[in-house]
Amino acid sequence: MNKKLMTLCMSSMILGACTSSPKQQTEPTAAAENMNRMYMLVGSYATPDEEGIKIYSFDEQTGNSQYISGIKGISNPSYLIPSADGERIYAVGEDAGKSSTANAIKFDKEQQKLTLLNSQLTDGGAPCYITLSPSGKFVLTANYMGGSITVFPLDKDGKLNSGTRLISFTGSSLDKERQTQPHLHCVEFTPDHKYLLATDLGTDRIHVFPVSEHVTDGVSHSLLNESGESDIKVEPGSGPRHICFHPNQKFAYLINEISGKVIAFSYDKGKLNAIQYIEADTVGAKGSGDIHISPDGKFLYASNRLKADGIAIFAINQEEGTLTKTGYQPTDIHPRNFIISRNGRYLLVACRDSNSIQVFERDPQTGLLKDTGKTIKTNKPVCLKFIC
Repeated sequence: MNKKLMTLCMSSMILGACTSSPKQQTEPTAAAENMNRMYMLVGSYATPDEEGIKIYSFDEQTGNSQYISGIKGISNPSYLIPSADGERIYAVGEDAGKSSTANAIKFDKEQQKLTLLNSQLTDGGAPCYITLSPSGKFVLTANYMGGSITVFPLDKDGKLNSGTRLISFTGSSLDKERQTQPHLHCVEFTPDHKYLLATDLGTDRIHVFPVSEHVTDGVSHSLLNESGESDIKVEPGSGPRHICFHPNQKFAYLINEISGKVIAFSYDKGKLNAIQYIEADTVGAKGSGDIHISPDGKFLYASNRLKADGIAIFAINQEEGTLTKTGYQPTDIHPRNFIISRNGRYLLVACRDSNSIQVFERDPQTGLLKDTGKTIKTNKPVCLKFIC
């Protein structure tokens, strides 16, 4: 074989090795598409005759979504939390009186179907937030009208047991219309899993409970060391609502509903020290809502309602934890809760009074948002959560 022919043959072999068959090309593409897809849970204000909880698929590369299924039978499942494996969902039933509930739901990913496992009364009115303990064996609700926290033990199947623990609070604060009694709005465990933080809009406090060193499965009062509770006071008239932590776990950020300010805290072993107050709401709407940080830890977002509805955007100083306001994105009406995709590319906003979920694309360099126009129409959306 002459040198020219040998070179041609070798080139053909290399080219053939680098060129996949159609089947080989489509398989990685399909796998990539599946990796990009997440389930999105939507909680809403709804009657039991309506699908109060819905599931959508969401593609975090394209921003496209598709309705999958929903579940009826729960009154006002406004806030929810999935288990770590996504096979269970826990939702509040945000009724104002004695009929308020917590609800356990099974999510069959193969069938893409939701099934109600059971419901239990919270014994505290208007539960507006729900979370799971770090072990995944207890569920807690923040009861707005009840001014209390309810702790539910879970059985081996993920159902809510009836042996609950109700932790009630007393007090008031500056605003004579909205702070005449405790209003628990959020319960979140710290990233180190050693403390529970409970924000109290009515008394301008964050209640801090150590997690017990001797937790007994199925025994609700064993979860928290109630005798070790301490309180963090914020400015009177603030109205603490939701709190989130920076990915580095050194800083925490609190959105205050009434004052419209974000408070930046340093965090260490259950201690929160305020390092900055900065306005998210500059028009005095007294309706600030939710707060989240981009996955890269560079930007913080806070929603505002009632006037100039939109999302305030802040850059985060990585060393000091302080915030600098860099933008404001108008939204549809009443942007209550919002969520950021795991790759940080999209921010989705539940706009309750527009019956819509807006999909915004994030600029990773500036943190600014751009409306994609890929709006999801659904009745009174309140809470958004992703399941990977």
